[in-house]
Amino acid sequence: MRLLHTSDWHLGRAFHRVNMLGAQAGFIGHLVETVREHAVDVVVVSGDVYDRAVPPLAAVDLFDDALHRLAALGVPTVMISGNHDSARRLGVGAGLIDRAGIHLRTDPAGCGTPVVLGDAHGDVAFYGLPYLEPALVKAEFGVEKAGHEAVLAAAMDRVRADLATRAPGTRSVVLAHAFVTGGEQSDSERDITVGGVAAVPSGVFDGVDYVALGHLHGCQTLTERVRYSGSPLPYSFSEHRHRKSMWLVDLDADGSVTAERLDCPVPRALARLRGTLEDLLADPELTPHEDAWVEATLTDPVRPDEPMARLTERFPHTLSLVFDPERGPEEPGVSYARRLADRSDQQIAEDFVTHVRGAGPDHREQDVLRDAFDAVRADDTAREVAR
Repeated sequence: MRLLHTSDWHLGRAFHRVNMLGAQAGFIGHLVETVREHAVDVVVVSGDVYDRAVPPLAAVDLFDDALHRLAALGVPTVMISGNHDSARRLGVGAGLIDRAGIHLRTDPAGCGTPVVLGDAHGDVAFYGLPYLEPALVKAEFGVEKAGHEAVLAAAMDRVRADLATRAPGTRSVVLAHAFVTGGEQSDSERDITVGGVAAVPSGVFDGVDYVALGHLHGCQTLTERVRYSGSPLPYSFSEHRHRKSMWLVDLDADGSVTAERLDCPVPRALARLRGTLEDLLADPELTPHEDAWVEATLTDPVRPDEPMARLTERFPHTLSLVFDPERGPEEPGVSYARRLADRSDQQIAEDFVTHVRGAGPDHREQDVLRDAFDAVRADDTAREVAR
C-alpha cells in the first residue's frame, strides 16, 4: 500500500505578515497532482490542518476545496487534529464525510478504533491519535498524572489491544501529533511542554508498522518506521535550511517500509544574513539572496539611519530586521529580548525569583511554578476549544 504522509499545513497562517494563502493553495494543487502522478493509495495528514482554532473563512474555503479534490480522486484520506486545530470544529460532519473517503479522527476516545483499508495483501489499520492535551484527556485514558508520555502510552495501549484482535498479518499505521524525543524543533511550533517535559520517547509507538508524525516543521527520520513529514511551507526563519517535502511510503505485504522524500513547491527561498549594513549592501557573495525572503541581523555598533529602506533597495523582500551590535568583552549591555531568547516561561520565572530575593526557587517552589504554568496553558487550550 502506498501512502503519502504530510502534516502541519497551518492553513490561514501568514509569514511575517506575508499572506501565505496563495502558496498554501499552490501546495494543495501540488498534493493532488502528486497523488495522481505517483498512484498513491492513501493520504495521511498528521494534524495542524489549520493555524488556529477559529480559522479565517478563506482558510476554511481552501480546506473545503482540498477535501473535494481528494475525494474526487477516489483516494482515501485519513486526517487527525493537531494542537493548533479545534478538534471539535475540525471533526464536525466526520461521520458523513467518511462516506466520501475522508476520514477525520479528532476524538481522543476513538484512538483504538481504526480506519481499515485493504489492498491485494490484506488489511491495513490506520489509527488516528489526535493531539492529546494531557490535562484534558487524562480522565479519558485513566492516567493519574497529566503528562504527554502517560496519555500517549495509554492511547497506544488501546491501539495494540485492538490490533491484537485482528487477523494475523494485518498491517498498521499510526497518525500522531506530538513532540518525540530526537526530533529537531524550529521557532514556529507552539510550545506543548507539560510538567517541564515536552518530548516523549519513540518507543511509545512500538508494535506498529509505520508512525506518521506531525507537529515539528522539519522533515526528519527518527527511525525507519517513525517519521515527521514537516510542514510543506516555511513559517519562521529558523526553517531556512529546511527542505520542504512529503514522505511517499510503500508499506509492503510483510509490513516493511520504504520511503522517499518528494519536494514541495516553496514560493520563495529564505535567507538569514548577518553583518554591518554596509557589508550586507556591498558583499557580492550575497547576490543569490536578492530575491529571497530575508531576515537581516545588523551588527553595527551604532544603529544606522534608515536601515530597512536601504536594505530593501538590494533585498526587496526583507521581512525581519534584528539589531545585534558587536561589543567588546568589556562592554555591558545585552538587550532584554536577547536575554530571554531560547528560555522557557519556567526558566524566566525562576530567574525573576532569583533576582527579587537573591536565591533561586527550591524544588517545591519549582513544582508550584510548573503546576501554575501547566494549569494556565491547559485553561487556555480549553477556552480556545470552547470558542
